[in-house]
Amino acid sequence: MNYNTEKNNRVYIHGKIVTEATFSHEVFGEGFYEFYVKVLRLSGQADILPVTVSERIMTPDMKPGADISALGQFRSYNKLEGGRSRLMLTVFVREVLESPQGKNPNNVVLSGYICKPPVYRTTPFNREIADLLVAVNRSYNKSDYIPAIAWGRNARFVKNLSVGDKIALSGRIQSREYQKKQEDGSFVTMTAYEVSISKLAAFDDEAQFDIDEEFELYSHPVPVHVNDQQ
Repeated sequence: MNYNTEKNNRVYIHGKIVTEATFSHEVFGEGFYEFYVKVLRLSGQADILPVTVSERIMTPDMKPGADISALGQFRSYNKLEGGRSRLMLTVFVREVLESPQGKNPNNVVLSGYICKPPVYRTTPFNREIADLLVAVNRSYNKSDYIPAIAWGRNARFVKNLSVGDKIALSGRIQSREYQKKQEDGSFVTMTAYEVSISKLAAFDDEAQFDIDEEFELYSHPVPVHVNDQQ
């Protein structure tokens, strides 16, 4: 499979590894490992993102404190916790790069379908926000379900979308902590991952949206290791 032709789910991150790699799962005898990467925002704040890497492209220098630049996809999977299925998200690395690409260390471009009615709301300071869930098709009849958040004018646009509408979006992957109430009344701190949308378009035909224009970095990637395992 030619990864460069997969236009509907692309991620680029550059950051610093902050945890040791731990075993995640195995597919057809190939092991996959997960660690967390600290990715700085342009504002100077940081997102701590889960990253999954195949043992085929793991290197000894992928350890806490090391920098990593990678191309991949933003993927989802279901994990059973306490008898309930929980949607998990990860940056699935497909290529490790020799050096950073451009000034933006966190880029994601997706195209897919609205799979839940968008939720529009305003904050006490009248900031407009809309939450949406996008189903992004993958090879072998699989799909990734990616939560995203839109702001301002994009939020007003999103609130008029319907389940089944096809959209393309670009932005960054962000981590966000929140408090979840437990059955005993206590609260635990959880982390949510979502795409913070910077640009959004709805379309009926692929030709109406040139997704490559949203992610110019993919024109000239410099791969060190490549992983095509699904």
